[in-house]
Amino acid sequence: MIRIFINQVAEYCNGRMNEKAAALGETFVAGASIDTRTIQEGNIFLPFKGENVDGHRFIEDAFSKGAGVSLTEVPLEETDEDHPLIHVEDGLRALQMIAKRHLEAVDPTVIAITGSNGKTTTKDMVECLLAEDHKVKKTMGNYNNEIGLPLTLLELDDDTEISILEMGMDQKGDIHFLSTLAKPDIAIITNVGESHIEKLGSREKIAEAKYEIVDGLKEDGVLIYSKDYPLLNELTGKGAHHFKMTSAGLSEENDHIISNITQNADGTSFEMDGFHVDIPQLGSHNAMNASLSLLAAEAAGKDMAAIAGRFKNLNVSSMRMEQAVHRSGALIINDAYNASPSSMKSAVDTVAGLDYPKKILVLADILELGEYSEALHQSVGDHIGRSGSDFELLTFGSDAKFIAKAAGLAGSRHFDDIETLAAHLEGMLDEDTVVLLKGSRGMEMERVKSHIW
Repeated sequence: MIRIFINQVAEYCNGRMNEKAAALGETFVAGASIDTRTIQEGNIFLPFKGENVDGHRFIEDAFSKGAGVSLTEVPLEETDEDHPLIHVEDGLRALQMIAKRHLEAVDPTVIAITGSNGKTTTKDMVECLLAEDHKVKKTMGNYNNEIGLPLTLLELDDDTEISILEMGMDQKGDIHFLSTLAKPDIAIITNVGESHIEKLGSREKIAEAKYEIVDGLKEDGVLIYSKDYPLLNELTGKGAHHFKMTSAGLSEENDHIISNITQNADGTSFEMDGFHVDIPQLGSHNAMNASLSLLAAEAAGKDMAAIAGRFKNLNVSSMRMEQAVHRSGALIINDAYNASPSSMKSAVDTVAGLDYPKKILVLADILELGEYSEALHQSVGDHIGRSGSDFELLTFGSDAKFIAKAAGLAGSRHFDDIETLAAHLEGMLDEDTVVLLKGSRGMEMERVKSHIW
């Protein structure tokens, strides 16, 4: 990662150095950490004040583990720390200011990605397409909010050519802030679903919140999206834009049309613009993610048809349509990282299209739906019932029972604990079986796999 002087850190965040920091002003530091358990030699330590823990208690520990300098919200006159400190009024704001200046110094091409689902997979796909030719850094894990994104930026090396940034949100305005901080050259909106509907109240409001990604998009930047989502079409159709736009999807309204989607246990294939694409990921939704990733690579100067074969090297983050074969011979698809009604329906469709005689859906609660929860869980059940596939359905959680009720499948079982569910499932497995594990992150449906493995 690029190194900066301690006095530059103070300058970037308008902080005030104590005597120790001033004496070491031209000492290099690199990267940043908010956790002394993972801090690295020479890091900037950021001691945030949380609801339950005040990070200032760990400043001494941070320096014992090699921190180069620490920010502090405690006035320098009131601290007895014998370490280089920089006083700031607001630690989070200081982190963001330092990250912004650091990004400007490195000056990579910035590709920003948001959407209700598929952000992380799309991030991994874009990296797969570009990393062979460029020094690429991407968002670490799910570091995609007002804290995580600046920490990601502070990991950029001085020779980083492309920064791929995942942008998550909790409420309206979050994406606006992240976009204006990062100022992307290329922005991707993967889709518009129901995530955050509890707080935003409608899919229209969700679309508006995702569309905030264009707020920081550079002049002549590129917005990549799908015209399969009418709510995005309404937003892109309003007024003049300072950026270019391109789209991909199943609808003929798109600039690039996806067709002939097929899948088997090895992955998914599709065609776009006359060339063939194979991805080692299941699901038509991943064909969409791949198409948007190809458009991002094209915006970065690549020939899409020439690099599509790079998807064979794709490694996606865990628990996203992750496949494993059980000792019984059953195929277990672990898509338990998170869930929304739309992503659950897509995963169900994926399993429906696989050539297995027995198909078992193990579905848990979709969280954070508020007053819409019962109706949206029922919509998943309705979708399953209309699929025409002979599913066996096991559900877990307080609201997943609405899925089972609406699906109306004979022999559906609802469970109140993971252990009993897993024991029941294990007795159903054989080489003719495919199993889908799906639920919101808080439901930790990967526990089912742990019990049966």
